Amino acid sequence: MSFFSGAFGLDLGLEEAGFEVIWANEIEKDFVDTIRRNRPNVNVCEADLTKLDPYEVMNDLRLQAGELALMAGGPPCQSFSTAGRRLSMGDARGNLMLHYIRWINIFRPQCFILENVMGLMSAPIKHTPHAQRGEDWVPTEEELPGSALRYVLSEIDRSGYKVNYRLVNTANYGVPQTRRRLVILGSRDGDLPDFPPSTHSSDPADGLPAWRTLRDALSGLREGYPEYSGYSETRAKYLRQVPAGGNWRSLPKELQPEAMGGAFNSGGGKMGFYRRLSWDKPSPTVTTAPHQKATDMCHPEQDRPLSVREYARIQQFPDSWVFCGGTSQKYKQIGNAVPVGLGRVLGIAVQNALAERTTLVKA
Repeated sequence: MSFFSGAFGLDLGLEEAGFEVIWANEIEKDFVDTIRRNRPNVNVCEADLTKLDPYEVMNDLRLQAGELALMAGGPPCQSFSTAGRRLSMGDARGNLMLHYIRWINIFRPQCFILENVMGLMSAPIKHTPHAQRGEDWVPTEEELPGSALRYVLSEIDRSGYKVNYRLVNTANYGVPQTRRRLVILGSRDGDLPDFPPSTHSSDPADGLPAWRTLRDALSGLREGYPEYSGYSETRAKYLRQVPAGGNWRSLPKELQPEAMGGAFNSGGGKMGFYRRLSWDKPSPTVTTAPHQKATDMCHPEQDRPLSVREYARIQQFPDSWVFCGGTSQKYKQIGNAVPVGLGRVLGIAVQNALAERTTLVKA
């Protein structure tokens, strides 16, 4: 069963690992249309998960508790993102994490996969804005960094599941993108899935193939009329002066304050401003909008953001996969997805654990 299915990236990888998706849940219409267009035989439930009755769904699927092999999903992550407002569990999107755990506890699958942003590792259960913290402010247990993850893990433990969790870099698994995500693998009956070893590395001393690059991802792609959201002339005039692999720091010193505006004197690395990608490195993390000022994903040679199909290549969707909706919705679907390659290696890890369990039972 697939939750928060989006454009089906995680599920495509799980299919490649041998799983069959019998039910998928997604609330956004364009995302649902994408799944139905490409997987017409999948039972897609277009609904708010918090308003669904899991027992009714179980009855409709003619399942008994404990029969399901795997539940997989990545609850909306904005509540925990370090780039967002860090509303954490106080945000309805953060509470979807707990709804997902509730469904796991009711269906009792043999294994589950929970994917989320790396920010969950440092997020508090309750976030107090800095403006509201006085000089004598002392954080409560719920306001301590990492308390959200500790709470999630405690709820999973109460359900009787054991977990392995790890921060993974997708580039280490052959994805042409340095995307860091927290992955939790859960098991009901022991025999925890082991995280697969890296297949690629940025260090030649490791003896593994090198990280796959943007050039690898886009090789052979032919687009007569690329679909993308263009830059304004104001921004394009600066991007024309940025070489492949550069960003706003590549501009002449005298132009940097003008180009950056108020962001020039702000803190942080600001690596995404006026960023032009390099052919010979993996893509940075694909976001939901490649043309936003702070998350530029400009083509290495052309003065435009990456196209929808180029975006999809980086996330390893097949070229035949059709995305529904307008251009911005297509970017959003792709940017929110789990790369197909990561889904595949996680699926293989779960399959290996299930096979080992079956072998022990037969013995």
